[in-house]
Amino acid sequence: MKYHVFLSFRGEDTRLNFTTHLLQALKDEGLDVFFDEEKLERGEQLSQALSRAIAVSNISIIVLSADYASSKSCLVELSDIMDRYSVEQQIVLPIFYHVNPSDVENIDGSFKKSFDEHETRRSVDEVKQWKTAFAEVGKLQGWHIDGSISDR
Repeated sequence: MKYHVFLSFRGEDTRLNFTTHLLQALKDEGLDVFFDEEKLERGEQLSQALSRAIAVSNISIIVLSADYASSKSCLVELSDIMDRYSVEQQIVLPIFYHVNPSDVENIDGSFKKSFDEHETRRSVDEVKQWKTAFAEVGKLQGWHIDGSISDR
């Protein structure tokens, strides 16, 4: 394996706060983390590079934020991660960042709206694949960070 951890997140939601701190904490523990801003080489096809990085990682940590499902690239990444989880038994650790885990599993709240919008622009099969992966990650044990004082 090339990376200890592949970090999946929606940049606009968490890059400048939670994800930056998580990345630093993982690095402080001596882990080699795939973080798209640091590891992608110029000219590489983004989805191919991400897929390769997922394939050569021991663990995927998915930071599920309110707008995670609005991003096509996040959903493609998530689908790839969950494929590796089911076929190759890759470890997947979800972090439910200011979202309810049951909203992820049941594709409810802001996630329902995001998937409804994808259904107007993408193929039925593609969106179905994303929904399946999204609901599956919602069933996994993970961390729920709800923004209360105990999270700080």
